Amino acid sequence: MATESPRRPSRCTGGVVVRPQAAYSGTPPTEEKEKIVWVRFENADLNDTSRNMEFHEIHSTGNEPPLLLMIGYSDGIQIWSIPISGEAQELFSVRHGPVRTARILPAPQISPQKCDNFSEKRPLLGVCKSIGSSGTSPPYCCVDLYSLRTGEMVKSIQFKTPIYDLHCNKRILVVVLQEKIAAFDSCTFTKKFFVTSCYPCPGPNMNPIALGSRWLAYAENKLIRCHQSRGGACGDNIQSYTATVISAAKTIKTGLTMVGKVVTQLTGTLPSGATEEEILVHSNTRRSPLVPGIITVIDTETVGEGQVIVSEDSDSNGIVAHFPAHEKPICCMAFNPSGMLLVTTDTLGHDFHVFQVLTHPWSSSQSAVHHLYTLHRGETEAKVQDISFSHDCRWVVVSTLRGTSHVFPINPYGGQPCVRTHMSPRVVNRMSRFQKSAGLEEIEQELTSKQGGRCSPVPGLSSSPSGSPLHGKLNNQDTYNNFTNNNPGNPRLLPLPSLTVVVPLAQIKQPMTLGTITKRTGPYLFGAGCFSIKAPCKTKPAPQISPSKSVGGEFCVAAVFGSSRSWFANNPGLKREKDQSKQFVVESLYIISCYGTLVEHVLEPRPLSTAPKISDDTPLEMVTCPRASWTLVRTPQWNELQPPFNANHPLLLAADAVQYYQYLLAGLVPPGSPGPITRHESYDSLASDHSGQEDEEWLSQVEIVTHTGPHRRLWMGPQFQFKTIHPSGQTTVISSSSSVLQSHGPSDTPQPLLDFDTDDLDLNSLRIQPVRSEPVSMPGSSRPISDRRGVSTVIDKIITLIISVYHGYKLPTNEKYPCIY
Repeated sequence: MATESPRRPSRCTGGVVVRPQAAYSGTPPTEEKEKIVWVRFENADLNDTSRNMEFHEIHSTGNEPPLLLMIGYSDGIQIWSIPISGEAQELFSVRHGPVRTARILPAPQISPQKCDNFSEKRPLLGVCKSIGSSGTSPPYCCVDLYSLRTGEMVKSIQFKTPIYDLHCNKRILVVVLQEKIAAFDSCTFTKKFFVTSCYPCPGPNMNPIALGSRWLAYAENKLIRCHQSRGGACGDNIQSYTATVISAAKTIKTGLTMVGKVVTQLTGTLPSGATEEEILVHSNTRRSPLVPGIITVIDTETVGEGQVIVSEDSDSNGIVAHFPAHEKPICCMAFNPSGMLLVTTDTLGHDFHVFQVLTHPWSSSQSAVHHLYTLHRGETEAKVQDISFSHDCRWVVVSTLRGTSHVFPINPYGGQPCVRTHMSPRVVNRMSRFQKSAGLEEIEQELTSKQGGRCSPVPGLSSSPSGSPLHGKLNNQDTYNNFTNNNPGNPRLLPLPSLTVVVPLAQIKQPMTLGTITKRTGPYLFGAGCFSIKAPCKTKPAPQISPSKSVGGEFCVAAVFGSSRSWFANNPGLKREKDQSKQFVVESLYIISCYGTLVEHVLEPRPLSTAPKISDDTPLEMVTCPRASWTLVRTPQWNELQPPFNANHPLLLAADAVQYYQYLLAGLVPPGSPGPITRHESYDSLASDHSGQEDEEWLSQVEIVTHTGPHRRLWMGPQFQFKTIHPSGQTTVISSSSSVLQSHGPSDTPQPLLDFDTDDLDLNSLRIQPVRSEPVSMPGSSRPISDRRGVSTVIDKIITLIISVYHGYKLPTNEKYPCIY
């Protein structure tokens, strides 16, 4: 494979196909490459597992969605697809000047009252170029929507200020400007709502937002008490020796810059060497005292049209949560696949916060925001540019502009990551069976409530939300403390879950060139520096210069989790079915940098090697290994691949499949269908060979978070006792605590035996159990059944007669015991 070129033309798309190679093998290529400005992994119809019928049977057929990669050059963009087969396919490539951002728009969600005006033109590509379609607008001030089916421009949205980013889902298209956000309907591209109260950030994201399937999170410039949700960020007072030294250096720097600030105040001008961040802070100070680190989450469906205003005079319609997340300005944020976890970072980049948002249907002030994790990266400053979750939400990778990707273990429900939670290929419950039956959570909640809230395992962290300077006085705190006693299982009420501090298990540094890699060691790596494929690293590599220092300080990196695609690179003659028989605990991590090389890293978590005994609570360590690589950077000799595309193009096929599925869900007639199809019939037509799995496939798309059940189930403990009752005297007892029969001696007065009306009495329904069990009659037994019953038959008759006499029932004439009557 070393002599054979990994590139060949594609018969399907007409572009280039790149086969995977062994990671960092061979000599680096010397051909000229185009300059990469940004990279991004996309979510579109091509890899939509919820609406593309091709991926509905992933676990049974082994069909996995492809990775969709977009590369932005100084002259145009390029789109790649990496399917499970491992051969990367070029889907789109143009050269039309610098592109700041671009997105592949997914097919919108339709209904009988809401149709897609651009259904015949999809899929659509939104591009923000330096020169717009009109040619007269300022640079980067318009969004042009191009049809990949016909190649024509179908819509152009103009703005007066520069555009910094684009976000989209099946409901809206979000255009991010400086301190502003504009949302457009995905079906008509008419303005739906806009936000003008965003807090500015010095970069790399000038206005960071996070868009989930329905919620939109952005950085608010003020904290409004009447809309503030319960919870939020705890203090990050993690002090170490390195942090103390850096803090002292910053104090000296602040003292030296005081003279410059005095000169600035006297002259009214800024020094010539002022940075953009200082200019931004200076301008904001003159306008109004803005509050950094505030997050507002809105519901894009219920927020309504027009301007979204979060103030003391406005209502909370559409506002899901409003809470403090950091003390510094927000730099980057992202939702997990379910949309309930939110990861936020600030401009310092020391710690990343993981929040769980629990909404309330009434208002945002009744919602709760649980600070589950503080992901501690380090003491040096770094700007975050990319955040990605694994599909099961047990792993988070955060990439900085230094070129390092930090891998953190988390749980969707919080708690300390350990062997029990992360050494299984599937997500486990928050508590094991032993913890449920032993009632350990009750003891933990009692200790937590006595300590005043959250008890952090790291010394120096505030033990309660009120101990942090980010938290003000919670509204109606005493009222909710009273409710807590009656509703201990409500997650929106106190006490809030404890905060867990997590350090990265692996720090993957990008190589300086294609043929070299930088080995790093440290307290958080646990062997992550070993990057050999076949054998561990034995020789110490030559010292390498950090890419961030050699290139100029900053370069782009993007990461995503996905199934392994390195089977072809390691064993070209091996079939994929045999290689995939091994079930990996963690998905592979794919990282691409500004060098244009996509690398698949295999992550192998294992129990901590220094632990004296391995148990369920043993901490983790991780070994990473680059398994395969794809050289995807474009060269000047490559031809462009522009629309219109053929009908068998992967992007067009995926768009047609998703639109057809959307029509069926809405109860509409898909284009080209013979007649109207009901919802149930449409499902059978798409999955005729799986007609008996409607409920299973429907339940697989359901996700719910409810209150926790009892800690100890009825069958989890010895709560029942079985005893044999022996008769004594004239007293007949069924059980030690039964109230059906009572004792009757010679001098006792008759007492009611059954507490119900005599009209409803049925003697045949009254079943009195014998004192001892009757053995089963076997064939050939010489002893008659009547003899085996013995005294129990007599007692049964006596009890029946006593009940009948008391209630005035007439006895049969053929009674065997007339003397008792």
